[in-house]
Amino acid sequence: MTFEVLAPVTGRVAAMEDVADPVFSQGLVGPGIALVPDVDGPQDAVAPIAGRILKLHPHAFVIVSESGPGVLVHLGLDTVGLDGEGFTLLHAENDTVDAGEPVITWDPAAVRAHGLDAVVPVVVMNLTDPRITVRTAVGERTARGRALLDVD
Repeated sequence: MTFEVLAPVTGRVAAMEDVADPVFSQGLVGPGIALVPDVDGPQDAVAPIAGRILKLHPHAFVIVSESGPGVLVHLGLDTVGLDGEGFTLLHAENDTVDAGEPVITWDPAAVRAHGLDAVVPVVVMNLTDPRITVRTAVGERTARGRALLDVD
């Protein structure tokens, strides 16, 4: 079973090992890739896969596909402390979304204005030893809604 994961935001691809939070950099949540947003101003973070929104917080969401695999998108580091400031939820938990559909509106510049890192970890969940192929090389730019990963 192979599935495609879309980029939830526009930005430069970064290795998960380089994310300044050990929960992500050490793969404690799961494998994946990160995006460093390079567009400021309010923008939508989109669903990386089609499925059901299992968890939805102002700063993060998890979407689970019908076949079981899920993807976590975390908008910035330590952004839970913003208590939703600067984030607008466009859906509710248990909503079904299509890949590429907007889920949360946020502003990376506002996150950085609070002294926080706006990096966006994209984590593959619910799979044992997935093989992940990155479609855009680390350091390169990708656009929101473009294919980011292939997962086997």
